[in-house]
Amino acid sequence: MTQNFDMILKNGTVHTPGGAEQVDVGVRGGKVAAIGTSLGDAGEVIDCTGLDVLPGCIDSQVHFREPGLEHKEDLESGSRAAVMGGITALFEMPNTNPNTDTAERVHDKLKRAHHRMWCDHAFYVGATADNAEKLKELERIPGTSGVKIFMGASTGSLLVDDDDALSRVLASGTRRVAIHAEDEARMNARKDLRVEGDPSSHPVWRDDESAMIATRRIIALARKARRRIHILHVTTPAELEYIGQNKDIATCEVTPQHLTMAAEDAYPRLGTYAQMNPPIRSAAHRDGLWFWLNQGVPDVLGSDHAPHTIEEKAKPYPASPSGMPGVQTLIPLLLNHVAQGRLTLRRFIELTSSGPQRVFGLVGKGRIAVGYDADFTVVDLKKQWTVDRDWLASRCDWSPFDGDRLTGKAVGTIIRGNRVMWEDALANDAIGEPVRFEATEYN
Repeated sequence: MTQNFDMILKNGTVHTPGGAEQVDVGVRGGKVAAIGTSLGDAGEVIDCTGLDVLPGCIDSQVHFREPGLEHKEDLESGSRAAVMGGITALFEMPNTNPNTDTAERVHDKLKRAHHRMWCDHAFYVGATADNAEKLKELERIPGTSGVKIFMGASTGSLLVDDDDALSRVLASGTRRVAIHAEDEARMNARKDLRVEGDPSSHPVWRDDESAMIATRRIIALARKARRRIHILHVTTPAELEYIGQNKDIATCEVTPQHLTMAAEDAYPRLGTYAQMNPPIRSAAHRDGLWFWLNQGVPDVLGSDHAPHTIEEKAKPYPASPSGMPGVQTLIPLLLNHVAQGRLTLRRFIELTSSGPQRVFGLVGKGRIAVGYDADFTVVDLKKQWTVDRDWLASRCDWSPFDGDRLTGKAVGTIIRGNRVMWEDALANDAIGEPVRFEATEYN
């Protein structure tokens, strides 16, 4: 029985919960309405011959710098970079100026984002010692992705580093809490290990043990508080092994940067442009992350998109700020790993779609299934191309992967049945809406 649809994606390899299928997808009212063959007519038909249609990819960690630091990035430019790279939804971090740590500041970001951001979005609430008792209400604001704790100082002024304050934060609320796990006391004690003008000393200062101490501490505190946590941008194999022993309470993220770059090459070649927190570590660390990724321990991939201007990054270490852009290169970098046999496409989908849905309790996202949002990342797995600055949309106008030759690229970003990007061309209007969560929809 044929039907009428708003959109049909035809002739592609569609990745449904049942696996890869040569089927068409019919869209009506912004949602998947049918999956099959000979579906009927549509107002818009997209020929996906030779392409793979993936569930919309979700980047669960970006820093878009608005308000207060818009010279680096803003919600419009950062989300434009996201959809140019194939991202359909993202979670933005609270270390802005001012910090996103009150209800008023959350609502301000949501207002700024509405139909100005190109993709769907949610915002983290920053935990502080002062707002700890209020977090149980702040985390329930629709459009919030939960609470973020900085255990170690990074860009911005959010820091909660003592056990008493951490315990009060964990005791306030029920949603999964995102953690930047580096131990502030150890890093303060090791500051003299930074070498002026030598960014390769960055991982010596912020060493493995700084990460491991924080990860052990926060898991112990979370277990005492009976609170689920999510440890961001894990950089050491030892942490992943330990998290693997505590999966009942802890999920975790790895980044494309830490899976792709190694200190031995990155710091001599890129200098301060390779500087981020936690640091790019050795090739042995990178290989260890891949081992545990293929053991199934990491739950999601996030870009930790953290842009700074070229002028800021050009300052001599350690005056240079930590962070690099990555939202636009998340998908192509990982597709290149798929092409090279390090990663299966099924695992990629789990880390960028169904994983975020499971970890954070998203409503209507994360899979191609009837009734779900019609979010698709359409990719050409065989496309060989070179990253260049003309393609980059971030306001910071640089990438550590500029000049890299890759195989695999997102050619289309479709959000709730709207073709937002196709073959590097952007739509006329931004249509981003807040992501919905089970915890705020049905509490």
